[in-house]
Amino acid sequence: MTFASLRLAEPLLVALTGQDYTIPTPIQAKAIPPILDGKDILGCAQTGTGKTAAFSLPLLQRVMLESPHRPSVEPHRKRQTRALILSPTRELASQIGQSIRTYGGQTGVRYAVIFGGVGQHAQVEALRSGVDVLIATPGRLLDLMNQGHVDLRHIEFFVLDEADRMLDMGFIHDIRKVVAKLPAKRQNLMFSATMPAEIRKLADSILHHPVNIEIAPVASTADLIEQSVCHVAKGDKPSLLAHLYHDLPMARTLVFMRTKHGADRLVRKLRAGDIHAEAIHGDKAQNARQRSLSNFKSGKIPMLVATDIAARGIDVDGVTHVINFDIPNEPETYVHRIGRTGRAGASGVAIAFCDHGDERGFLRDIEKLIRKKIEVRGDLPKFAPVPKEPAHAGRESGHRGAQPARQQHGDRPRANSHPRAGSHPRANDQHSQKPRHPQPHSTSHDRAAAERAVHPREQRHPQIRTAAHEHAARGAHAIASMTRMISPPKQHKPAKPQHGGHSKGGRKQFSFAGGRKKSGGHR
Repeated sequence: MTFASLRLAEPLLVALTGQDYTIPTPIQAKAIPPILDGKDILGCAQTGTGKTAAFSLPLLQRVMLESPHRPSVEPHRKRQTRALILSPTRELASQIGQSIRTYGGQTGVRYAVIFGGVGQHAQVEALRSGVDVLIATPGRLLDLMNQGHVDLRHIEFFVLDEADRMLDMGFIHDIRKVVAKLPAKRQNLMFSATMPAEIRKLADSILHHPVNIEIAPVASTADLIEQSVCHVAKGDKPSLLAHLYHDLPMARTLVFMRTKHGADRLVRKLRAGDIHAEAIHGDKAQNARQRSLSNFKSGKIPMLVATDIAARGIDVDGVTHVINFDIPNEPETYVHRIGRTGRAGASGVAIAFCDHGDERGFLRDIEKLIRKKIEVRGDLPKFAPVPKEPAHAGRESGHRGAQPARQQHGDRPRANSHPRAGSHPRANDQHSQKPRHPQPHSTSHDRAAAERAVHPREQRHPQIRTAAHEHAARGAHAIASMTRMISPPKQHKPAKPQHGGHSKGGRKQFSFAGGRKKSGGHR
């Protein structure tokens, strides 16, 4: 079967040929004919199977040929919005817009993409000029509807994409508000990666005698994906990820996290170990999310850390590894995550990190759903710990307790280097006295001293130190950044000076810079 046999118009076939698309995927072959016939559709297929083209191609053809004001005949007439496509995330909305532009470049169809997180001026101007197809996220759509910028009275085609994620994100009430403003007579298309009972209930309230298309069962995973699990303590997960990145190696890796804060924290730890990674989640500005996604697609960064919600808009070819850093509590989400690799006949690797708590139960639920025992990786060599994320400078200067390892003023000659009379002899020992303030510029002596520092954990467990030395072969820069951030053992407060330098209670501190004394504490 070819696209030409699906009764698609010539402008669409030309666009498909230009993209080297000749044979439709199963979801496209089954969905395009009934959509062209005007029937409602309820489609379920795992990610990466071509759902976007399955509804955008016939939609473009019907808007181009069957609307009262045909774009190809009256290109300059102000358009009335005929088709509405709802998407859960900004990234997915942008991706659908790119598909409409790619396939509909020669159809004369105008489209607009509206979503939150950016200013609305450009979006409002596009709506005022008139569009045939509107792609939107629910929140921004309702906002512009309330302002009177969106008119849905002429909608003929309504598409609800990623319906399961819409429910997960709490958009069910927004969807019902939008549907209430649509004409009663319209064609409805609903697509979802999974099909839980809630989705079928929503479909019953929107669709009219739909054609049910289910390409793959919800519990299925691609056969070309090599799945495995690593049983690891929660605190050792960042170290394990760093080890796998260097050992496998990982060319283009997508890491899934449960929380936005956890994604940011993991990225900071990876960067401290000289692994270039970026995070993408709902708290990121739209420009930052688009930039990170573009860097991942172009290969500028080898690793992208994402939450499930933000990842619904990630459609990147050539993802070699998917890491479930946090095992999801919904088995269907696991199936959707690992579907980001092993696309278009390519092989892929999916690795799950399972801790010793609730995630073991989540893993059993996943294995029950996919009817497959996930292989446990037992051949992992020892790995060095990833450095701790750097503390904020403001927090460091205000803390009066034990401090992380810092460059000390004792490493530089003071204006008066002679010991004060009556002070303890060890208090003046340059090698035993611990630093209290960092130097703005480290010297070669500073770096050498930092590299000789040994973490207390390494003192108790010499094998960790051996593993760290083995890991050093992978890059001196990574080891240097790790060592500089290792914390020394907690130290006792220095002996109370007999005169000057400290106020009562030892709360006032002084720093020496250029021979001048500055107050750095509070009474």
